[in-house]
Amino acid sequence: MYRILFVCHGNICRSTMAQSVMAHLVAEAGREDEFRIDSAATSREEIGNPPHRGTVSRLQRAGIAVVPHRARQVRGDEYGDWDYIVGMDSENMRGLSRIFSSNAACRADGGAKLAKLLSFAGSSRDVADPWYTGDFDATYADVVNGCTALLEMLAERLRGAGLRDAGGGDRGRDLVRKLWRRWCANHVLF
Repeated sequence: MYRILFVCHGNICRSTMAQSVMAHLVAEAGREDEFRIDSAATSREEIGNPPHRGTVSRLQRAGIAVVPHRARQVRGDEYGDWDYIVGMDSENMRGLSRIFSSNAACRADGGAKLAKLLSFAGSSRDVADPWYTGDFDATYADVVNGCTALLEMLAERLRGAGLRDAGGGDRGRDLVRKLWRRWCANHVLF
């Protein structure tokens, strides 16, 4: 099982969008039982609030269900609960480093579970915060790009592990192909 935590500043825009997109992608691929996906904030500002209306609207336009969610802050003791802790920007990464600074497991592995979302797509860019930019379309495009790349990387790991389905097919390759065909057939980025 892959355990992924998406993190942004308030947990009402970008991380909730990423959680919803990733949940949708793995469901479309028929792999929801292989993933645990959640999201959280580095700050306490929005704790208890639902996803931002701009996030909800953008996901609805794409035909993606918004996960039931209330903003929460990531805790320093939950580092071991996740395989990937994915921040949206450099500020989130600094916040995560601070939050996990006293976690022994994080110190021991040098924060190996921490990554910026777009790093999976080969970019060092930040996912812009639509709270400030108002551009939920650009954020959505970045989130889809990052989540798809992350899922492709995980599928490669499945393939590299030699995991085969009952018919002898390669589960990793098949996952990416199925995901990509369904996504392209049913969704438009903008």
